[in-house]
Amino acid sequence: MFLLFSAGTLFGTTAWSANPPGKVTDRSAETLYNPNQYDSLLTRWYEGSLTEAYQQFLQDFIELEWDEDLWALNVDQVPDSVYEARLRMIASAVQLPYNDIVRKYIIAYTGRLKNHMQQMLGLAQYYFPIIEEELDRQGLPCELKILPMIESALQPQAVSRAGATGIWQFMLRTGKGMGLEINSLVDERLDPVAATLAACEYLKQLHAIYQDWTLALAAYNCGPGNINKAFRRAPEAKSYWDIYEYLPKETREYVPSFIAATYAYTFHKAHGMEPILPEQPMVTDTINIHKMMHFEQVASTLEIPIETLRKLNPQYKLDIIPATEKTYSLVLPVQYITEFVSQEPDIYAKDTVYLTQYINPANFDPNRPPAALAAASPGTSGRIYKVKQNDILGSIARRHGVTVAALMRANNLTEASARRLRIGQVLTIP
Repeated sequence: MFLLFSAGTLFGTTAWSANPPGKVTDRSAETLYNPNQYDSLLTRWYEGSLTEAYQQFLQDFIELEWDEDLWALNVDQVPDSVYEARLRMIASAVQLPYNDIVRKYIIAYTGRLKNHMQQMLGLAQYYFPIIEEELDRQGLPCELKILPMIESALQPQAVSRAGATGIWQFMLRTGKGMGLEINSLVDERLDPVAATLAACEYLKQLHAIYQDWTLALAAYNCGPGNINKAFRRAPEAKSYWDIYEYLPKETREYVPSFIAATYAYTFHKAHGMEPILPEQPMVTDTINIHKMMHFEQVASTLEIPIETLRKLNPQYKLDIIPATEKTYSLVLPVQYITEFVSQEPDIYAKDTVYLTQYINPANFDPNRPPAALAAASPGTSGRIYKVKQNDILGSIARRHGVTVAALMRANNLTEASARRLRIGQVLTIP
């Protein structure tokens, strides 16, 4: 799933149908920005589970009025020769050609979306070391770390309307096929470490098929079936650019966006961009958990905000680590590691307080809230949300920072009625 600026409709693609993708031609403002050509995926993004800051940023972008002088506004006047020379300076196993389409995305990342790029640069300081370590371990090009930028804006809790989830935007079937655990309590698509391992393995499989990283990236976006179909329509084709016009609209913009994001990341200082650090701990370590545990056990003992635990461990859907048959990981700010180890017996001893109904896995009921949640006042009023097309209860809960159990309790939903949400149905967000 291509989540960031998919299908190129943010900036219009009229010029590409008339000119070869590899040739730099049109410079008009009209093809840079056409407010009538937005792809539905962009709408999915800013209506999705990203932070309110990102949602508002994209909403502001969409509401920009058409301006004939857009080309000159907030855009560095960099000659094509400079862009092209800088891309050639990047030593990469992934081909990084320069053309009209790539330029449009470079201008977007370094111009109107400059603030957004700076936020991704900040997130990259936390997530890129995780990704680079796995890429190196599997012998893959380091430049592939850029992929989650255009997939999810490096937001681990990003969920598309189609259900693609996590920084690598795995669909459920693909995620399970790559060995990720996905059930009522855990969704490893949301785990940056587990999802990165699976994404690297998947990318390696795709490269083994096509022996070309550009084609592997395209296949990651639209699936090998669509790539093979494009080659059947162009029997003499050998590269991504040869089958460009036969690819799905979204995939035609996917590789150019990857190239432009690679440029913007590498040369961000040349465009006056600096990382905006996220509001989360940047230095962390991992503890192995060998017994079922609720986040509240850790939060109440170490006096750490439970929201911090959720940000660092988004894979645990109900704040529960279900370590009954195997060991799970818990990421903590590094300053809490020693304290956790010294107070570990006290933390585990609180299971009777927060996990009364979960201690015996045979009696597990995913619709019952944890004891700490059950103690909350059921009469508390909340916001109102109207169900949209393709909404599911899990994505609504994540979008508003509540648990599925709390959402069901606030709306008197049963397991059956939760699966049958209606468009326009009104839900109370506790």
